[in-house]
Amino acid sequence: MEALSPAELERYARHIVLRDVGGPGQLKLKSARVLVIGAGGLGAPVLQYLAAAGVGTLGIVDDDYVSLSNLQRQIIHDTDQLGEPKVASAAEAIARLNPNVKVEPLPTRITGQNAMQLVSAFDLVIDGSDNFATRYLVSDACFFAQKPLVTGAVGQFDGSLTLLRPYECDEAGKPNPTYRCLFPNAPAEGTVPTCSQAGVLGALTGVVGSLQALEAIKEIVGFGEGLLGRLLLIDTYTMAFDTIRYKHSKKNPLNGDKPQSWAEMLEG
Repeated sequence: MEALSPAELERYARHIVLRDVGGPGQLKLKSARVLVIGAGGLGAPVLQYLAAAGVGTLGIVDDDYVSLSNLQRQIIHDTDQLGEPKVASAAEAIARLNPNVKVEPLPTRITGQNAMQLVSAFDLVIDGSDNFATRYLVSDACFFAQKPLVTGAVGQFDGSLTLLRPYECDEAGKPNPTYRCLFPNAPAEGTVPTCSQAGVLGALTGVVGSLQALEAIKEIVGFGEGLLGRLLLIDTYTMAFDTIRYKHSKKNPLNGDKPQSWAEMLEG
């Protein structure tokens, strides 16, 4: 494992003095490869805090371009970058923040045809997408690729996030839950308004995205208790934080008589 340079020792000094991180933990961050789905409201703070923390390689999947209406919450982009691909804009911001971080821009939409290839090339995945179809796709791909996933979502004033490692078992030998155990069925089309339809509080995405970055750092370094089997619910309207537990369920396509391969999953 590559050592930290004198400049990196100074840059990450506040991490290194933490007993639960220290030099070994910082080296784990430096060698980590993290894939971030979306460079939008959630992806922006995720990318900024992971870059600042010294994660060695950040992959960014997004096929969109920076628009003026993004800037109320997608704070990794700025006015001078209007019209740029979001992956390019985010890469420029990360280079300014921490030149030690390698960025792999992936200007594409994640699909059933490329999901496994994208996910398999990284150590951990963070999903900041804004629709259920992508969340199911990413979570299924992470299941088959055996990659930990930090997934989050936001509404107008509320948000949620959890950690998924469904390819492992708990201490009692029971399988960890999948995303489909938590959300067996997607809401009917049109029942959940998009951000453009209902609006979203800009600072809320910063809160949830920052927590996703924190959860990823804990997972990489290996300290604290992660949100495995727990869904963190955040209501910023009343400033209430709650946690609900959820368990493995056989009533979803990944359990019981589950498909044996990604190809079978797509066919199903």
